[in-house]
Amino acid sequence: MSIKYVTISREYGSGGREVGKKLADKLGIPLYDKEIIEQTAFKTGFAEEYVKKQGEYANAKNWIEYSFSARNSYGMSPEDYLWSKQREVILELVAKGPCVIVGRCADYILRERTDVLNVFIHADLEKRKDRITRIYKDPEHTDKMLKDMDKKRKFNYRYYTEQEWGKCQNYDITLDSGSLGIDSCVDIIYDICKTKDVTKTPKED
Repeated sequence: MSIKYVTISREYGSGGREVGKKLADKLGIPLYDKEIIEQTAFKTGFAEEYVKKQGEYANAKNWIEYSFSARNSYGMSPEDYLWSKQREVILELVAKGPCVIVGRCADYILRERTDVLNVFIHADLEKRKDRITRIYKDPEHTDKMLKDMDKKRKFNYRYYTEQEWGKCQNYDITLDSGSLGIDSCVDIIYDICKTKDVTKTPKED
């Protein structure tokens, strides 16, 4: 079995996006993160900032409250519509060839494929808080804020996938970026991908 696609799920502040970017560069394949937001915004007419937040974070205190958010006469909420269009975008991007996808429940969306490596990046709370503070120079990223961000991702993931976000059994590999470091995480995933023969996309002229 060959691996053509890598999905990166991650705790807030764990550096999962950086892992994805470095991995894609090393493999010579596209990274899809911002592109998903842009194309979903185009399809839905929603603002990119709305897509960025609502496409991955629940806007409720728990998943039950989330499930009862405002819906139209067809039983679809704005979040449901966003989810369906975001799913379309991901499948369209995957159809173009090998790639790395960050977040957006891509692991679940691609669950029926056998050529996908699903990765979860996590780290100790203090190390995540330190990383966020250093990158964004924002001392307001408290323990509570980090936990709330993860909780919102968890609610969103559970609602649309009926699976538990971050549970190791739902991924092929989980890596502690706080202990291993970003570059080591990249190297580990890269070695797995090359063993399974990830095909590089042709370079544009």
